[in-house]
Amino acid sequence: MTIEYNLQELPDVAKQLLSKISHKIVLFDGDMGVGKTTLIKEICKQLGVQDVISSPTFSLVNEYKGDTATIYHFDFYRIEDEEEAYHIGFEEYLDSGEWVFIEWPDKVQNLLPNNSIKIKINILDTDKRVLSI
Repeated sequence: MTIEYNLQELPDVAKQLLSKISHKIVLFDGDMGVGKTTLIKEICKQLGVQDVISSPTFSLVNEYKGDTATIYHFDFYRIEDEEEAYHIGFEEYLDSGEWVFIEWPDKVQNLLPNNSIKIKINILDTDKRVLSI
C-alpha cells in the first residue's frame, strides 16, 4: 500500500493505517525530518491519546495511554548499539501486546520480530510525503 499525503491529510492517513495494520509493532523508517514523529503523533491521537506527544529522542521511550490501549513510542536515533535497547527491557515492550511504535528501527534490527509492520516515509516535495507499507 502506498499513500501520498500532505499535513492536512494526516488524520485520514492515520485512520487508513490503523485500519490496515495487522500487527501492533510498527516500524517507522525514513530520513531525518521526513515526518516520522508527526505521523506517530497523529496515530496516537486516533488511538485516543490526550497527552502531549513528543519524540523520545533522549529518553528512548515514551508511554502514552489511549482510549483502549497503551502505546510505547521508541526513538533509537541516539543509541550506539542494540545492547542499549536490550538493557532498557525493549524485548518486554515487544512482548506486551500493546502498540509499539519505533523510529530508527535499523538500530535494533536483530531484536525485532519478523511480523513487524514497516512504514517507509519519503519526501516528495516541501508539502507532500509518500508512505509505503
